Amino acid sequence: MHLTQDLELFPEYTVIQLLFKDVKNATELRKMAVNGEIKGALINPSMVVDAFQILVAANKAVHLHKNGKMKTRSLYSEIIFNLSPTNNISEAFKRFGISDSDSAVLIVLVHNKDETLSVDDIISKVDGQQVAVDRVSDFTDVAKIKKLYKVAPQEEECGSLLDAVVCRMAMKDVA
Repeated sequence: MHLTQDLELFPEYTVIQLLFKDVKNATELRKMAVNGEIKGALINPSMVVDAFQILVAANKAVHLHKNGKMKTRSLYSEIIFNLSPTNNISEAFKRFGISDSDSAVLIVLVHNKDETLSVDDIISKVDGQQVAVDRVSDFTDVAKIKKLYKVAPQEEECGSLLDAVVCRMAMKDVA
């Protein structure tokens, strides 16, 4: 049900993605994340095209973390920030973090392989139904994503929406 991937550039780190629908305790989950009780990024899946998008954001966050160049206070907030096409941290949290009214949540965990991580402990905190991460596109709000990332119709003729999104995520720090 969950997706586990090792980071190619940082093989000592593993990224785990968990997707839930019919979530009834989004408010509590958000508070637990803010208080550090859940060590993970809680993401609104309506703003995610594919699990690869999350992997790109997590890889960039680990890179910045290891180099001491993060723009936010934690690795997990950096993942959320890296999803955004802008450099506005609070805007990134509004658009990509979960809100109290959300009924779906994508939880992203990053851990060093030397550390132990209880995925079951995280799962037990969510009052909702876990679904396979490859179904994240079922929750995607394509119109919102195209508007936020300013994806032109011509772009989709030569590449996918995922290509456009990942390109903008990567280019954010270059401009």
